[in-house]
Amino acid sequence: MGVTEDLADDLARDVIKYMEATGGDEQIIADIVQVLGAASQTAEEAFLTAIRVRRANIKARALLMERARAFKAAQEAKTDTKPGSDTAPD
Repeated sequence: MGVTEDLADDLARDVIKYMEATGGDEQIIADIVQVLGAASQTAEEAFLTAIRVRRANIKARALLMERARAFKAAQEAKTDTKPGSDTAPD
């Protein structure tokens, strides 16, 4: 990536960390966009792109993890319900 994209991505990472730490202060994105836009439209656009891409990735990974947990639970349930799978102590 170029300097603009690298800086915007670093800032996006920090903003997302801040949002996670504060419980989701969404206003920070608008405030930073205002500051960036006043100085550089290119930086503003790169930041917004980085935020959107990173947030989409976070949501997609959460979905993947949810599906993986559900699959694992279903597999374990199948194993537990097979005849002869009881391992009760004598």
